[in-house]
Amino acid sequence: MKRNLFKAAVLAFGGMVTVAAMPAMAEDAKSLDELLKMVRQGYATDARENKEREQRFVAARYDQKKTLDEAKRTLAAEEKRSSDLEKSFEENETVLTEKQRQLKERLGTLTELFGHLTSTAGDLRSNFQSSLVSIQFAQREQFIDDLIAKMSGAEELPSIEEIERVWFELQREMTESGRVVKFRTTVTSAGGEKSEQDVVRIGTFNAVNTEGEYLQYIAENGTLAVLSRQPTRYMGWAEDLANATSGMHPFGVDPTGPTGGSYLAALIDSPTLTERWHQGGVVGYVISAVGALAMLIAIWRLIVLSIEDMKVNSQLKSKKANSNNSLGRVLKIHEDNPTMDAETLELKLSEAILKETPRLENSLNLLKIIAAVAPLLGLLGTVTGMIITFQAITIFGAGDPKAMAGGISGALVTTVLGLVVAIPTVLLHTFVSGRAKKIIHVLDQQTTGIIAEHTEGHAGN
Repeated sequence: MKRNLFKAAVLAFGGMVTVAAMPAMAEDAKSLDELLKMVRQGYATDARENKEREQRFVAARYDQKKTLDEAKRTLAAEEKRSSDLEKSFEENETVLTEKQRQLKERLGTLTELFGHLTSTAGDLRSNFQSSLVSIQFAQREQFIDDLIAKMSGAEELPSIEEIERVWFELQREMTESGRVVKFRTTVTSAGGEKSEQDVVRIGTFNAVNTEGEYLQYIAENGTLAVLSRQPTRYMGWAEDLANATSGMHPFGVDPTGPTGGSYLAALIDSPTLTERWHQGGVVGYVISAVGALAMLIAIWRLIVLSIEDMKVNSQLKSKKANSNNSLGRVLKIHEDNPTMDAETLELKLSEAILKETPRLENSLNLLKIIAAVAPLLGLLGTVTGMIITFQAITIFGAGDPKAMAGGISGALVTTVLGLVVAIPTVLLHTFVSGRAKKIIHVLDQQTTGIIAEHTEGHAGN
C-alpha cells in the first residue's frame, strides 16, 4: 500500500514536471487520468530518446578514436617523408655545388667573354630601340631580347652562331648609319591615319617621305609618324632627296639624335616671323601700322623729290624759267621783274624760296616723330608684357621656367618691333631730308647768283 502511494507520488511529481515543461499537453488533457496517461507516454518517449543519444555518443567516441589513430599514422608518414626530402635536398645541394664547380672550371676564360657579351647585348638593345635602322630590321630586337634572356637564365649557353650574329648586328648598325636607303613602310600621318609610303632614311639621323615631310621614329611601337610641325626651311631639300635616284643633294641633318633630336625639336618649336609678330599683341600691331605709314611716306617723298630733282636739273640746263619746278618758279620772279632794285629782288626771291621749302620738306617732321615714338611704343609693350608675366607667376608660381621665359620673350617682341621700325625710319628720314636739302641748296645757290648778277648789272648802268 505504501509502495503504491510512493509510485503515485513519483508519477504525480513527474506529471507536474511534465506539465510544467509542456503546457500545451496540459491544456489538451481533459481529466487527471488522461493527463497521467499522457505523462507516462512522454516518460517512455524521453527514455527511448536518451538511450538513442547515449548510443550515438558511444559510436562517436569510437569514430574519434579511429580518426585520431589515422591522424597519428599520417603524421608519422609525413615526418618520414620530410626526413627523406631533407636528405635528398642536402644530396642535391652537394651535387649542385659540384656541378657549379665543374662548370666554372670548364668555362675558364669564357666567363669573361659571356660577361662582355651580356653587356654588349644590353647596349645593343638600348641602341636598337631608338635607331631608325630598326624600321627595316625589326627582327633583330627580338633576337637580342632572346639572347639576353638566355644569358640571364644561366641554364643555356649561347651558341657560336648567336655570338657571331651579335657581331654581325653591331657591324650592320655601323654600316647602315652611313647609308641613304629608300624603302616602303607604314607611316602615320599627323591626323592619325596609317598608309604605306616610300620612305628615305638618311643614316640614323632623319627619315623623310616622298612629299618632303620629316618623319619621327616612335620607339614604343617601332613605327614612323609625320611630324605635326615641319621645318619648312628644309622641306624643299627633303623632297629633292626623296625623289632623287642618284647624285649629291643638300639636306638638313639633325646630328643630335636619331629619333628627332634636340636641335630639330628646337627648330620646329621655334616660332616663325609671323608668330613672333603676333606675340607683340595690340602694341605690336600699332607699331607695325606706324612703321608701314612711315615707309609709305618715305617712298612717296622719295618719288616726289626724285621727280623734282630731275626737273630742277633740267631747269639748270634751260635759259627760260619753267613753272613746273621749284627752281623755275623762283627764276620766273627775276624774269618778270628785270628792272627791280637788288634789295627788293632779294626779298622777293627769299619769299619764293620760303614758299617752296615747306613743299619740299613736306612730312619730314612726321618721319622724325615716328622714328622717335616707335622705340617708346616698343618699351610700352615690353613693360605691359612683363606686368602680365609677373601676374601669371603670382597666380601659377615660377615652377616652369620655360613658360616664364616664353612670356618674357613675347614681351620683348614689341621692343624689337619698335627698333625695327625706328632704325629704318631714321635712315629714310636722313635720306629724304638730304634730297630735300639738296634742292633747297640749289635754290639758294641760284638765287644768290641771280642777285649778284642783278647787282652788277645795276652798278654798271
